[in-house]
Amino acid sequence: MASSSNAKCLVKGSINIDEFFALPHIVRPGETISSTSLTKRAGGKGANQAYAVAKAGGQVDIDGCVGIDGEWVRDLLKQGGVGDGKLKTLEDELTGRAIIQSAADGENSIVLHAGANYYLPSPNPSPDLKGYTHLLLQNEIPLSSTLSYLRHAGENGLISVFNPSPMLSQKQLRDFPWTDLSWLIVNEGELQDLLLAFNASSSSSKKGTQGSDDNDIQKIAQHGILQLHENEYFSKKIGIICTLGSKGILYFDPSTSKEIGHLPAGKLITSLKDTTGAGDCFAGYFVAGLMRGDKLEDVLKTCLTACAICVENEGAMGSVPSREAVLSR
Repeated sequence: MASSSNAKCLVKGSINIDEFFALPHIVRPGETISSTSLTKRAGGKGANQAYAVAKAGGQVDIDGCVGIDGEWVRDLLKQGGVGDGKLKTLEDELTGRAIIQSAADGENSIVLHAGANYYLPSPNPSPDLKGYTHLLLQNEIPLSSTLSYLRHAGENGLISVFNPSPMLSQKQLRDFPWTDLSWLIVNEGELQDLLLAFNASSSSSKKGTQGSDDNDIQKIAQHGILQLHENEYFSKKIGIICTLGSKGILYFDPSTSKEIGHLPAGKLITSLKDTTGAGDCFAGYFVAGLMRGDKLEDVLKTCLTACAICVENEGAMGSVPSREAVLSR
């Protein structure tokens, strides 16, 4: 692993403006209703995860695009410690949008507009990863761009982490360059999608977790991770983390062990408020821990503590705690 003195992460991903409309109920077809409030927040999985890496103490740059309307998001990222030298402002594009209807009963409805996130220069230059030791990817930008960066990272020996959300199609999963990837972070549903794509004979690809107790869920996911690791489409060198929400995480590092580990979720001190940013907080803190060269179990425990603090607060970026707060907890 790279030491903290020279480790630097590049996040290639999305930057959004999230607009929350508070409503008495989700709008029905043909209906017009007034919202009781409108809240704008910075979002996008790329921006959220880059911000989390920085809050966790890691050196990080974000590579992506915004419109002129998103310059305030750039400023917010810079204030949080994220380098913006590779963040482009496009005059003819709007920043990516998430239009979120948030109903009084807790239901929500989301409309996405890719906007500047789907900008591809022509001709598309080769990724410049010089000076970086780690690469963090999601799936809210064109897949061709994600694949180009991942292959380049594999060729140049970078540690790469992929959080496939939203999930790829089954064909895309089978064609994915898994040999270039170092770490995969998925939740239970994403693990099942992978197994279905690979035609794996795992109970987790056929049996849902609804109605199962915690032990059943863990066993199903453990079996799924082993099936994934052994599958012909996959690479046996990839570390796998499966997040289980309030049930904690399962983790598997084939380079050091053939055993699947389990860690419980971090303990809450106050009440649960918002789980929106927990997954991105985890991914960012995970990469920052790898960059420091910490032991894997210590990295993961820190991630889980950070997530516990995260869900005690509202929002995505705004709920990511500082490393000092996590160590204090």
